[in-house]
Amino acid sequence: MMAYTMVGTQDLEKARAFYDPVFDNMALEVCWEDEACVSYGKNDDLSFPRFFVGYPFDGKPANVGNGVMTAFQFEETNQVDRLYELAMQHGGSSEGEPGYRPQYAEGFYAAYVRDPDGNKLAFVMYPKE
Repeated sequence: MMAYTMVGTQDLEKARAFYDPVFDNMALEVCWEDEACVSYGKNDDLSFPRFFVGYPFDGKPANVGNGVMTAFQFEETNQVDRLYELAMQHGGSSEGEPGYRPQYAEGFYAAYVRDPDGNKLAFVMYPKE
């Protein structure tokens, strides 16, 4: 159902230094790039959702939305842990260390980070049924 999501940046090079290693670890590829934007996804699967980061089209400064977050789902807690660590190593900031959050669901495991521009990401593992 989702086609793509996009977040803004003030510095595409700095954003790439954050997103390239995180998305590489998620086996996502650079699908398209130019001087203003880069997208990540699966080159051989146009139906796979893409994630874009770039300068706003209107030329105004990028800013983050309060309450806006993109979540990526994984099968194992160690994947969530690894992505959190990569985010911290590449200019991200913590919004919540990896751990179980039973207030959302029994077995729900998540980590929350912000990229260098302040865009919020979540790495989550839903309970296994």
